[in-house]
Amino acid sequence: MRCCVCLYQQSLQCSPSKMAAGESNNRSSCLNLSNSGPLGNAPPSNSAHSSPASNGGAVAAAGGMNRSAGNANPRSGPENGGGAESAVRSTPSAHNPPRQSIGPSGATSGAASNMTATPSSSSSSSSSASTASSSAAVASLPSSPASVLVYREPVYNWQATKSTVKERFAFLFNNEVLSDVHFLVGKGMGVQRIPAHRFALAVGSAVFDAMFNGGMATTSTEIELPDVEPAAFLALLKFLYSDEVQIGPETVMTTLYTAKKYAVPALEAHCVEFLKKNLRADNAFMLLTQARLFDEPQLASLCLENIDKNTADALAAEGFTDVDLDTLMAVLERDTLGVREVRLFGAAVRWADAEAQRQQLQPTSENKRRVLGKALSLIRFPLMTIEEFAAGPAQSGILTDREVVSLFLHFTVNPKPHVEFIDRPRCCLRGKECSITRFSQVESRWGYSGTSDRIRFSVNRRIFVVGFGLYGSIHGPTDYQVNIQIIHTDSNTVLGQNDTGFSCDGTASTFRVMFKEPVEILPSVNYIACATLKGPDSHYGTKGMRKVTHEAPATGTKTCFTFCYAAGNNNGTSVEDGQIPEVIFYT
Repeated sequence: MRCCVCLYQQSLQCSPSKMAAGESNNRSSCLNLSNSGPLGNAPPSNSAHSSPASNGGAVAAAGGMNRSAGNANPRSGPENGGGAESAVRSTPSAHNPPRQSIGPSGATSGAASNMTATPSSSSSSSSSASTASSSAAVASLPSSPASVLVYREPVYNWQATKSTVKERFAFLFNNEVLSDVHFLVGKGMGVQRIPAHRFALAVGSAVFDAMFNGGMATTSTEIELPDVEPAAFLALLKFLYSDEVQIGPETVMTTLYTAKKYAVPALEAHCVEFLKKNLRADNAFMLLTQARLFDEPQLASLCLENIDKNTADALAAEGFTDVDLDTLMAVLERDTLGVREVRLFGAAVRWADAEAQRQQLQPTSENKRRVLGKALSLIRFPLMTIEEFAAGPAQSGILTDREVVSLFLHFTVNPKPHVEFIDRPRCCLRGKECSITRFSQVESRWGYSGTSDRIRFSVNRRIFVVGFGLYGSIHGPTDYQVNIQIIHTDSNTVLGQNDTGFSCDGTASTFRVMFKEPVEILPSVNYIACATLKGPDSHYGTKGMRKVTHEAPATGTKTCFTFCYAAGNNNGTSVEDGQIPEVIFYT
């Protein structure tokens, strides 16, 4: 400040013309410090160091400087509250005017021109004292410490540029201007110090209101939040200050947590809506875990529906093995999963491997059974084919010997003994049942000798086959024993089967024989439909069609079946004639 006073004393002793010429030595000795003053890089604030927002205020600041010079006490100037305080009191705003305030003559006016006033200048005559020569002096001078005080602050008269309350509050977001509290958000090396305003927070959040204004309100100006992510906290503040939503895939879950922590339901709703729009099979399990954690039942329900429709993809997703046991059980107990039971068992084993590692256990069969706990009983082993069970669960070591024997007996003997596992089929079907018929005419006498009738087929879209329509006896009402299967052609894997029976009335109608559970049929994959009947001669179909298309009446969606001869041990069924006239399915 000695430099500022020095410059000011020169302005008292020299005429404007002398100032225009200037004593370069003295002037330069003051100006060398123009960038090093304590206020030069100060953040914007409403402190006493802020300069006036009007010309009259500038004169008051100059008056404060005059008094400082008269008392020959450089420590009583604006930097120590003298002139600046009087300037703040003289105007309604404590912030700087625009740097270039252009008057009617086009010259720069305001506080800088008032710095050249003589001791006889007053606030009422300061404007007329700004002559052409004094304006030239101001224009020719480099920045002085006085101009540092007035102009170096980056924010000045910001209110004048914000026409609405929303704009003014948005300006204050993450801004030191007028801030009265700071949050230390995060932990370790990632801690961020974020400025805020108690009033703005209390208006938008009952939790903040209680924190600052309740019966046990804090008086601290720095509050630590180690359990909150800085990006999520800034997203919360952005919403409270401006109603703007700033969330993305990387921050939505932490923002949802923060919105719940500080009771901002509107932001919660935005987060949940974002998650709904971005819900996919590959993130359904992860979002389901979070939805259960944050008590978002609507989101959890949507996740479960997505898993039902895309069970295989959801189980194959990387995040599946990260779910907790309760979430795993919530999925396994559902009756609407659209996947083979053997694949559910395989997914459960993968989860058990990951959970054993989390618990720092060796991935032995015993430990896998231990971490699965009650979830193991939710695998419906009786719904598997005997081949699926023998190749997988029976050799896994997770089931006890007693459980393996009882399940093999369940697959092979009648009446079937009781088993400890659920044998209720899962029904993943929605919409209306559909069927196609591949023959256009019915004839008599198709005989059986223990050999299967088989036909190969493929479809153009994903469906679930639930059964076949079969022809019955030509000799009147009769009962048949039948085994139906769907086999994956390339791998020769039995995907679904049922040993059952049906009764016919002797007519040429078809009779429904259903699988234990729906069999998923994928597009452009070859399958074999197989039926082995025991009973008298039956009707059979002729004039078969190689391609049969079903069109949904409501949506117009077309499902196209393509049939081919199935080579091998076949009872004679082909594209042109034979058994298995009807396929019953859901889309």
